[in-house]
Amino acid sequence: MSLNVTTARLTVRCASQRARAGPPACKRRSFFSSVSSRPSTVKRRARRDDESPALPTPTPIPHEQLVHSPANAGQVDAYPAKTVAVSIDENPRTFDTVFLRDSCTCPKCVDPHSRQKLFQTSDIPLEIEGKARTVQDEKKGWVLEVEWQNDVPGYGPEHRTVHSIDWLRRALNTEVELRAGVRYDDRVLWDRDTMTKNNKWIDYADWMSQDTVLFDALAHLNQYGLLFLKNVPESEASVVDIASRVGTLKDTFYGRTWDVRSKPQAENIAYTPQFLGLHMDLLYTSNPPHLQLLHSLRARTPGGESFFSDSFHAAQKLHDASKTHFTTLCTFPVTYHYHHPTHHYHYTRPTIELHPHPKYSEPTNLALHRVNWSPPFQGPFEARIGGESQTALRHYIAAASAYEGLLSAEENLFEYRLKEGECVIFDNRRVLHARRAFDATKGERWLKGAYVDDDVFFSRLRVLEERFAGRWVADGVVRPVV
Repeated sequence: MSLNVTTARLTVRCASQRARAGPPACKRRSFFSSVSSRPSTVKRRARRDDESPALPTPTPIPHEQLVHSPANAGQVDAYPAKTVAVSIDENPRTFDTVFLRDSCTCPKCVDPHSRQKLFQTSDIPLEIEGKARTVQDEKKGWVLEVEWQNDVPGYGPEHRTVHSIDWLRRALNTEVELRAGVRYDDRVLWDRDTMTKNNKWIDYADWMSQDTVLFDALAHLNQYGLLFLKNVPESEASVVDIASRVGTLKDTFYGRTWDVRSKPQAENIAYTPQFLGLHMDLLYTSNPPHLQLLHSLRARTPGGESFFSDSFHAAQKLHDASKTHFTTLCTFPVTYHYHHPTHHYHYTRPTIELHPHPKYSEPTNLALHRVNWSPPFQGPFEARIGGESQTALRHYIAAASAYEGLLSAEENLFEYRLKEGECVIFDNRRVLHARRAFDATKGERWLKGAYVDDDVFFSRLRVLEERFAGRWVADGVVRPVV
């Protein structure tokens, strides 16, 4: 990295140094030492008559000037915070030296190949100090360079940490967004008419060969939770190829892939010709799959239409109609199980899960995270089951009945009969799927299925977001690529 030093070095001093020298003996004065001993964001108390007049507000500091932190000025604590202030967008912003040191990405701190950290946060001495300066890098523009005193054991005096101003700006903005508790959310809640209008079809060949198409498809899938592919080759391996463009397939006790076809004495109702109501898969496991893929290899029976419902849309409608019912579904524990001679899965979760938000904030939306709805695989209730003075179970039944009415309302169902050579992909933690009954004696119906986990999906989406959109999203916060 080519660095052009443009400013003099300024020392981040600690209280012990000030205590030894004393304020009158301090020869080096920072910009803020003549202005204020508190950050500008803190309201000043009313001035007493015996105090000096308030000093004028300083002019903004240019990028190339680094200043000592106002948080350190005037402190007399034996154990003060060590901070550095630097001008970002013409405003002085402060950073803890521990944060700057922990975030170091030099080759001694982060392996350039694996990109894994080579030291532990707990290794950083609490008494660490830094000498900081701003310099200009040919590629990164203005950067902050810090020389360390009392560094992590094993690091010599030559060690330097460099952070670009752009990276520091992103760190500050991300913290503000996370504290605010207001989530970025571009998901579209849909009913039948909305999905009919905005449904997306992707050609198999384009999905497999063009990253721009894949990014557009995954972004749509993240927004709506439902996507269709056409012209899929007639092969049992096709669903593996489709899923592999997203990432590693989820292997379950059903196998890496599985077949949905009618058979006698089926261990799953999906393997029968019976009507299969709206549900989600594998809610009896600790981490149910995020994506489900179903490739139609045979569609030669009458009936068997698939239909889908947006559980988030129904949850929003339920909240608008009855906050009491909505709260019940957010809190009442429902048990799911898969109990067979060779497999025994068991998990309890509420029907609606929300993203956490600050206790005293008012979220701008419901912050819906996941919905858990799978009546065919529901087990006996194990908590709040009722008694002479308990009505929680009855309250749940009332709320669940109201929710089911919204989920299965005709205007909220998107129905489609998959043809051979077509594949549907849907968000298993949001979009409910179902199937109408069919006559297995009059032809063959065969779907090849696969799952993909949430970590795999969002990893692929973020990689493509960084490449094509110049940003990525995590924890409800948009982060620009730096």
